[in-house]
Amino acid sequence: MDHELSNIEAQVKQSSEHENVGNFKKVNHPITLKFEDVVYGVKSDGRGRFFLLNKKSVKPDEKLILKGVSGIVCAGEILAMLGPSGSGKTTLLTALGGRLGGGGLGGSITYNTELYSSAIKRNIGFVSQDDILYPHLTVTETIVYTALLRLPNTMSKQEKISHAHGVITQLGLTTCKDVIIGGSMLKGISGGEKKRVSIGQEMIINPRLLLLDEPTSGLDSTTAQKIVSTLWDFANGGRTIVMSIHQPSSRLFYMFHKVLLLSEGNSLYYGKSENAMDYFASIGFAPSVAMNPSDFLLDLANGVSENESSDDTDEIKRTLVSAYKSDLEEIVKAELKGIDRCPQVIFDGKKQYKKWPTSWWEQFWVLLMRGLKERKHESFSNLKFVEVIIVALLAAFLWWKSDINHLQDQTSLFFFSATYWGFVPILEAIFAFPTEKLMLEKERSSGMYKLSSFFLARITSDLPMELALPTVFVFVTYFMGGLKRSLGSFLYYLFSQLLGVLVSQGLGLALGAALMDLKAATVLGMVIMNSSVLTGGYYVQNAPTSIAWLKYLSLTWHTYKLLLGSQYKIGETYPCQSSGDSNNETCLIDNFPTIKPVGLGGQLSSALALVIMMVGYRLIAYISLMRIGITKK
Repeated sequence: MDHELSNIEAQVKQSSEHENVGNFKKVNHPITLKFEDVVYGVKSDGRGRFFLLNKKSVKPDEKLILKGVSGIVCAGEILAMLGPSGSGKTTLLTALGGRLGGGGLGGSITYNTELYSSAIKRNIGFVSQDDILYPHLTVTETIVYTALLRLPNTMSKQEKISHAHGVITQLGLTTCKDVIIGGSMLKGISGGEKKRVSIGQEMIINPRLLLLDEPTSGLDSTTAQKIVSTLWDFANGGRTIVMSIHQPSSRLFYMFHKVLLLSEGNSLYYGKSENAMDYFASIGFAPSVAMNPSDFLLDLANGVSENESSDDTDEIKRTLVSAYKSDLEEIVKAELKGIDRCPQVIFDGKKQYKKWPTSWWEQFWVLLMRGLKERKHESFSNLKFVEVIIVALLAAFLWWKSDINHLQDQTSLFFFSATYWGFVPILEAIFAFPTEKLMLEKERSSGMYKLSSFFLARITSDLPMELALPTVFVFVTYFMGGLKRSLGSFLYYLFSQLLGVLVSQGLGLALGAALMDLKAATVLGMVIMNSSVLTGGYYVQNAPTSIAWLKYLSLTWHTYKLLLGSQYKIGETYPCQSSGDSNNETCLIDNFPTIKPVGLGGQLSSALALVIMMVGYRLIAYISLMRIGITKK
């Protein structure tokens, strides 16, 4: 795997020698986006969604997010959606990208007069407001892995990598291409560079329609200017661009071809950016001094005007909504009917696109390499290694060469080992899917890969760390602890320990995926593991019959049984001494107090039980990911 990663990195460096590779070409089949009377409503508690189309009234527990918004964007145009927080910008943008699921959406959204489909999805780029990126990957690695996943198999790997480098060059990321993305606690590239990387991930497919949610949020005016200028160049290539933006500078405002102003889900203005100030002046709203048009429009959307008192905000909003309906609504409808002024191309997605851009195996392999590259820093961190070594050495010295004459000590070592490697993997695995949820939703929404390929790649990429550290622990404690110097016994012991680790990891994956809440999953995981330890057969030898059956569900019980079986056999004896008798006697190991409740028989049954748990917990994790809606196409 490291060899494959090295090959990719070498190919990336080789492709950097070509200056003009992968530059964006003019779109041959543009998309005209039309949305008409778009309505969206939710329950006021945010839990349920419902259809509001043709409803005459809204109930008290219902809330309209969008209230009949219309517009059209042709190829080569940039539409900017302005409005205060809560005005519906992001909701409308999400709906236009085909990502607003769960019902509640009414109206019409078409792409070259066609409804949303898998083929159209493959031609839409969507850049979310938050830059969802892996912090330990470099800029080049981030774009390259995206190219390998999103570009079709009609291109070779080298062509995909070359195209990725072209995107990096086009976006002006060459100077930071070998710098890691970084995060809150990890220094990396700047905020503006992160935004360009996010845009680059979408531009890698050369989309016909690009949607961006506040791409300039949190950036200084110069950086924002560079990003919008880049988007302007994209639009000149025949692409359709729609973005939500909060408060652009006047310089940016006039770069937009069209502006849509929203307030509480209502349209207050739709039209050319240069006509916006004249329109509001014509209906009695004009600034007394020269000011940024976007600032003025946002004041109006918030119900603030120099001509009215601050107590009349609702009245101002009603006036603006009424003016839009009387002065602009018919003009917008006429523009929607005149859609033929935009370039029209029949979109035959069935002939041009397969369901997935790459095969299942390619998806798995790329995701596996990316996972290993990203998580090797945390998986093999010095802190974790030192932790395991310290615990292993402490245990080894405490149980130093404990032979069969110290049977109590030996069985204590086995139970401690089963318990310790029950807790550690579950605490690691619980974090797997909750921390990946945003990335998974982002990439799955883009149709990058199947859930099954991601799932198997994710759990496989964790195996090196999950298996390497307990193996080191076993090597240290087994030989220093004086256990059987037999290859068969050692391998049996190691296999038993690693099988228990895989079960614990599976339980953590299942809890994390089912709850998607780190605190709740950790608490529940500790409850389950403590219950497993209590029913593990070491502390209580005479459990009540009504509750004794819980041991068969205990990970600790089965692992402890296998560890005992690796060292002792039925019928073996150990030196014991009856009370008051000085003569050495032997007793059956089967009857030793900490062995008898568990027994040495049924080794195969316990191994089979652990295998069933290992597979079953992972199936629960996979089904849980499906149930929370991440598999939405």
